[in-house]
Amino acid sequence: MNIENLSFENKTGIITGAARGIGKAIAAQFVNMGGRAVIVDVNEEQAKETAQELGNAVAYAVDLGDTDAVKTVFNQIIADMGKVDVLINNAGIVNTTEFGELTLEEWDKVLAVDLTAPFLTCQILFNHMKDNGGGRIVNIASVAGKVGGGFLGTAAYGAAKAGLISLTKSVAKAGSAYNVYCNSLCPSYTKTPMVTILQGEREAKVLDQINLHRPASPDEMANSILFLASDAASFVQGENLNCDGGLLMNG
Repeated sequence: MNIENLSFENKTGIITGAARGIGKAIAAQFVNMGGRAVIVDVNEEQAKETAQELGNAVAYAVDLGDTDAVKTVFNQIIADMGKVDVLINNAGIVNTTEFGELTLEEWDKVLAVDLTAPFLTCQILFNHMKDNGGGRIVNIASVAGKVGGGFLGTAAYGAAKAGLISLTKSVAKAGSAYNVYCNSLCPSYTKTPMVTILQGEREAKVLDQINLHRPASPDEMANSILFLASDAASFVQGENLNCDGGLLMNG
């Protein structure tokens, strides 16, 4: 492998939900590999702190559940940066309500953030990349999208992530003629602030289903995500990568 293919030198990448957790790990590695990270998060203060910590990074605040705000902020990022080479849709929310009690309000909220927002960001960056020689989009889905819900997210979350996997394939089909790549990744249990409720017997039950019998670190997820975002994945298009410690072991 040509090591230069794993470099983001002189490239700009947008990472949503990058103020902490997996998103922050992605942004940190992106900067360490020579790139300029655009940290997009609903928490403006934390996003600015992370950008300052990482150095070659800038922060933008947006509520991904607000479609007008998403359009405004992402178009502003493009205007400010001039050219964006990578988009990583990492941000998401979960729902824990059982199916029989799931309200339409909660369903709409999860779908808005986890599926509609990535559709909008993919479309905006697709058109930008199409006009600028190409680029790479990576959507962070979940094993929950393959099994109808997960350890934290139930029906709405699983449906949104299943839709995101399918959306990825559609973007890849549209982008192939323009050097626009789009792939997705399905994480399983990763040690982040989002999963702090998994403790004791509940955590043990989850780990028992993972063949490696441990959770992933955010850096381990970032490794796989940035492979898909790099030129090293030059013949990977419209694919979904399980990064789940052997939980599913399927396509």
